[in-house]
Amino acid sequence: MVNSGAVPTLPAAPRAIEKGVALKELLNAATVAQLAANISLVYPSFAVHSFCQQATRGLAELALMARGRHIATALRQHLPLPFVEALEILIASMTPALESTAVMGLAGFFYLPHSFFIAEYGLSVGDDATFHAAMRGHYELTQRFTAEFAIRPFLIEQPQLTLQQLRQWLADPNPHVRRLCSEGTRPRLPWGRRIPAFIQDPQPLLPFLEALRDDSSLYVRRSVANHLGDIAKDHPELAFSLAKAWLKSASSDRKWVIRHALRYPAKCGNVTALALRSAAK
Repeated sequence: MVNSGAVPTLPAAPRAIEKGVALKELLNAATVAQLAANISLVYPSFAVHSFCQQATRGLAELALMARGRHIATALRQHLPLPFVEALEILIASMTPALESTAVMGLAGFFYLPHSFFIAEYGLSVGDDATFHAAMRGHYELTQRFTAEFAIRPFLIEQPQLTLQQLRQWLADPNPHVRRLCSEGTRPRLPWGRRIPAFIQDPQPLLPFLEALRDDSSLYVRRSVANHLGDIAKDHPELAFSLAKAWLKSASSDRKWVIRHALRYPAKCGNVTALALRSAAK
């Protein structure tokens, strides 16, 4: 039984990377203890001591991403329920969703293990219940941290179903959710797995960029610009054609998107990119 009345909290975290402090220290013994406490609030039978022991064993030697995966493994072993039920417990243990795009510093990395949990245990091809649970996990995660990395295995293994879900989120009232539709599908997302099918053919992604190019949030529009910049690296003519079409009746915000998207080819001296950026001033 999940107790949804409890209010979990986040551990203290700096707003920016501190000189002399490794980023991996965002996930340490104190973080693990807070995670266990949050889960126990909503799932009293959680084996807090055993989980903390396993999650911290060997943690000090690992880098940040490896720490996230290591803690996720301990979570899976201590939530020995079907994935759908285990994920519901994790979601119930999350802090309230973020509605604004104000910078929350590095506190969101608390949810890196949740990201690995969904990505590594929620991908079950042919299992509709597991798929929809994982999508709900992405939806909740992106409003507290980011799901741009966790959703990529789903775009690789189940592209049509995942794109179908993302299309439903394009008009979501939460800017973090709308941004996921652009950022999560970027063919060459930094730090993330590349999506070979989208690198080869980005056409399925263009409706997402069209839908979000004039988004009310700069946070979302910046993602659209970076996404178009990814496309420009592999399909410059396609990116230039899209940017040229966007110039028609373009607002100042959309012109910024175009300039930002074409920075790389312009820096390389591409004449078309330079002309388009000039026209977008």
